[in-house]
Amino acid sequence: MIIAVDGPAAAGKGTIARALARHFGFHFLDTGALYRMVGLATLRAGGEPITPETAIAAARSLEPSSFTDSDLRTETVGAAASIVAVIPEVRAALLEFQRSFARKPPGAVLDGRDIGTVVCPDAHAKLFITASPEVRARRRQKELGAADYDAVLADIKARDARDSQRATAPLVAAQDAVMLDTSGMDITAAVSAAIAAVEARRVP
Repeated sequence: MIIAVDGPAAAGKGTIARALARHFGFHFLDTGALYRMVGLATLRAGGEPITPETAIAAARSLEPSSFTDSDLRTETVGAAASIVAVIPEVRAALLEFQRSFARKPPGAVLDGRDIGTVVCPDAHAKLFITASPEVRARRRQKELGAADYDAVLADIKARDARDSQRATAPLVAAQDAVMLDTSGMDITAAVSAAIAAVEARRVP
């Protein structure tokens, strides 16, 4: 079984996707981390401004085991990931890796921005996790310990615009996705709602 979990930054999709994987005993892949790896490798190789050529080379030579989680969770790397993710050749280089992972038995949960629309359009269950920009900014501010809420909110809105307006695989809910707005939910309620949505579409 393949479960696609999509949505914008700081909506809670990563936490929900990991909880789904634990609940069902499935494999988990944070596909955004792949783009963060490419973003970080690109910064290390050529610095800023990021060029398509450097990003494509980084994607084609990516070695996931060479990165640690702490390397990938800075705002600078997140912004770089959003930039490289609009490059078609970068997306193509990472697409087959993701599809191969999704086929792992007994099932897989993939967390990203285009899983239900591009990577796994035939996923058995699709969730689109969202929340208002203001709620997401407060969550990200708390996560980062950042004092400037307005700056975090501006970054969230800028990233949303880049992700939703890119020509290749824009951030959009699949037509058959279950929409889950977590703005007014705590994590327990959000995970419970997600599990119920997946159970309703679970392969016997």
